[in-house]
Amino acid sequence: QVQLVESGGGLVQAGGSLRLSCAASGRRFSTYAMGWFRQAAGKEREFVATINWSGASTNYADSIKGRFTISRDNAKRTVDLQMNGLKPEDTAVYYCAADPWGAGTLEQSDYDYWGQGTQVTVSS
Repeated sequence: QVQLVESGGGLVQAGGSLRLSCAASGRRFSTYAMGWFRQAAGKEREFVATINWSGASTNYADSIKGRFTISRDNAKRTVDLQMNGLKPEDTAVYYCAADPWGAGTLEQSDYDYWGQGTQVTVSS
């Protein structure tokens, strides 16, 4: 069983930055791929970024490519999402998720464990 706890959300002006962090429990964290997803009000949850078990491979949604960076620290059991150049359309609840298979995919169904989410609000 893996528990995920997100932190770092908040209110920021357009063009600003936030760094989200996800702390994981469980000894097998270093074997899991990790992902960030988001859900805006009235919309379906969507893929944001993923990183494979070693951190050597990452993948990003086109809407945030070049602005967001995902990283992980297996020793600390954390995965971060650095968000720069934030836009009002980035406003959403951001979720951290763990994929036990380790590959890191865009498919939400591949992620077995989810955090509770952290709210990010970008004002114009």
